[in-house]
Amino acid sequence: MTNTDSASLNPMRARLRRVVTILHKKWQAAPRLRNTLRVLYRGGLVLMLMVLVLDLLFPFTPRVSYAQIITASDGSVVHAFLSSDQKWRMKTELQEISPLLRTTIVRKEDRWFYWHPGVNPFAIVRAALFNVWTHRIGSGASTISMQVARLLQPRSRTLWSKLLEAFHAIQLEIHYSKDEILQLYLNLVPYGGNIEGVKAASLLYFDRLPLQLSLAQVVTLAVIPNRPTSLRLGEQNPEILRQRNVWLQRFDAASVFAHDRIVDAMQEPTVLKRVDVPRWAPHYALRLKDRFPSEDIIHSTLNARAQHDCAVLCYNYIQRTKMLGIYNCSAMVINNQTQDVEAYIGSADFSDRLHAGQCDGIQALRSPGSALKPLLYAMAIDKGLLTPKTVLSDVPVDYNGYAPENYDQNFHGAVTVEQALAQSLNVPAVKVLHDIGVQPFAAKLSALGFKSIAPDAANVGLSLALGGCGVRLEEMAHLYSCFAAGGRLRALHWLQSDRDTMSKQMISPGASFMVTDILTQLTRPDLPVNYLSATHVPKVAWKTGTSYGRRDAWSIGYNKRFTIAVWVGNFSGEGIADLSGASSATPLLFSLFNALDYNATGDWYSAPKDVDFRLVCAESGLVPGEYCDKTVTDYFIPTVSPAQRCSHVQLIPVSQDGRMSYCTSCLPKAGFKRILVRNYAPELLAYYKREHIAVELPPPHNPLCTRVEHDHAPHISSPSAGKSYLVSRTDKNPLMLACTVAPDVREVYWFLNDKLIQEALPTAQVFIKPQRGRNKISCSDDKGRNTDIFVQVDWE
Repeated sequence: MTNTDSASLNPMRARLRRVVTILHKKWQAAPRLRNTLRVLYRGGLVLMLMVLVLDLLFPFTPRVSYAQIITASDGSVVHAFLSSDQKWRMKTELQEISPLLRTTIVRKEDRWFYWHPGVNPFAIVRAALFNVWTHRIGSGASTISMQVARLLQPRSRTLWSKLLEAFHAIQLEIHYSKDEILQLYLNLVPYGGNIEGVKAASLLYFDRLPLQLSLAQVVTLAVIPNRPTSLRLGEQNPEILRQRNVWLQRFDAASVFAHDRIVDAMQEPTVLKRVDVPRWAPHYALRLKDRFPSEDIIHSTLNARAQHDCAVLCYNYIQRTKMLGIYNCSAMVINNQTQDVEAYIGSADFSDRLHAGQCDGIQALRSPGSALKPLLYAMAIDKGLLTPKTVLSDVPVDYNGYAPENYDQNFHGAVTVEQALAQSLNVPAVKVLHDIGVQPFAAKLSALGFKSIAPDAANVGLSLALGGCGVRLEEMAHLYSCFAAGGRLRALHWLQSDRDTMSKQMISPGASFMVTDILTQLTRPDLPVNYLSATHVPKVAWKTGTSYGRRDAWSIGYNKRFTIAVWVGNFSGEGIADLSGASSATPLLFSLFNALDYNATGDWYSAPKDVDFRLVCAESGLVPGEYCDKTVTDYFIPTVSPAQRCSHVQLIPVSQDGRMSYCTSCLPKAGFKRILVRNYAPELLAYYKREHIAVELPPPHNPLCTRVEHDHAPHISSPSAGKSYLVSRTDKNPLMLACTVAPDVREVYWFLNDKLIQEALPTAQVFIKPQRGRNKISCSDDKGRNTDIFVQVDWE
């Protein structure tokens, strides 16, 4: 500091010392003032102590019953329920009180709100003088805190009530911050009828949240509470407009807001009309309400636009299907990046009581039909049983009395895995389940979250492959989201607060990719008729399902962004002749994808690290053998996928004239040659013979050969060994006999209780009438190979 600066400060210090000295002398010369201040100070302390004691003895705890609301991820309200006292009183959270709303309410109702302790003594004196002068009660001097106390405990307007309000206001100030008291006021302020609180009024009259209100709308809501009866929204709109402008002018005069902003607000038209309470997600809201009954605001993961669009599409779709007798549908949308549930449509029309519209189809147990087949084939790939090009037999089979049929009641002979899955063939799926095992498949479903499987796991059979179980739509959506995530099962998020990071690799990335690649194909029968040429087909992997009796139609699809599951049918369980996954559910699935992700043409699934390419035999899907002349490219998982070589063509020895074949036991030393012949599985050969499909067979075996090949003995496919049959007394031939045999068999011999019944072709169906009780049925082929079974027969 320079000498000049020091010199300039000295006079100021001198003046300050003189002022302090003068004030001290006056204080010493005014004992009455000192005594008065001491009395006031001590009285204040006593009053504060009394208030604290009374607060302990008579606590005042605000208890507010709010209308529970469900919000979407953007904060918008998608559903609301009345409060327990039947009020539309929606909780306004602290972060929803905008500076505009705060300034307007405080300036109008209690400009000294942030300065007084709940009671404004100056306002009380002013109100008392006004009331005495005018000989009427025209001013109550109520602060915002006192108004909150009155709204919490309404009383008749008496002096005693006023004193209680003042005391409760001070109690509120002791226990709550100013912002929390203002929040209570904004939640309780009346707007006529059963509407209370700024949030409810904002939603029901302006169709927006408080944070989105304009200055004109905020002032409109600010003038109503003083006269909620005479200024009823939607009825006294001209008077409301006049009062709004009066207060806008007052704010302008006090420079509360910028003049240009006030001018714009006064010119803003006031359109006040009661709108419906948002109810876009009734089933989802009821589900969350049951789960969180005490939460005032439930912040869900729903996407407001997706929920709205899906609800409209489902409603309109069912309006068109009603003429077919189809009245219900459900849909669920999962965001594959976040695992958030973004849309939840329990039924197309919640108000349709005639067709049980209030039933939540997402939680209802239904039969999945063929929709579980992708998981079945993925498990088989992971177990090393097959790859996409592996050839399976689609022919009639019988597993202990269970004889599955395809949806079209036809059989297709030899088919690849990708054909079987893309065409949703039943017989190959049942065969794959038979190879995997029913219990391992049921255990996998339980691990994936299918809750109804475990209790019935001991009773399920091979029909599980075709929907012989109960599943929920949310379980199916979760399963397919697992495929969308490369076989990794992740926890679904229902609330914004959900942080469950559960993640389990349930299917290998390779198997998941192969199944996805198959389900993306468009050359398949479950593509809706003319859909490819008439409508935009989204880039998705999808699978359909139709339950037995045509009671349930499913279509579930996924891409990188979304998994969408759709169910169509009737909650009554009534079957509909025209109901199917392809024609009834897939059109709605495609519409939902087009609405939510129309331009999804970019990123798609690529082969993971555990998948490679290889050439396989086109006839078997196995590693090409020595004589395989046709190969195709196939995906496989190294060290996992089957590595055995193909043997669909064999080199066998035959006589020089080609009329008979030899085995190692009867092969002559000379006089023979070797030829290539096709090696058909017995069941496939039997199918070809039954369908009169020409096949090239090896010549008959050497009749002089004494070797009996028991490994190729006939297999009796009907009846089933060990089963009991109830037959009619009057039916002459109630029981059918059928078998499959080796390719070189030309004739079989049927025996009943060791008595020859009939000689027949291997493909012929023989009918008999067994005796009552235990029966032995035998089948021998023309090579001397024999099979016996026993069945129990009762007569009715």
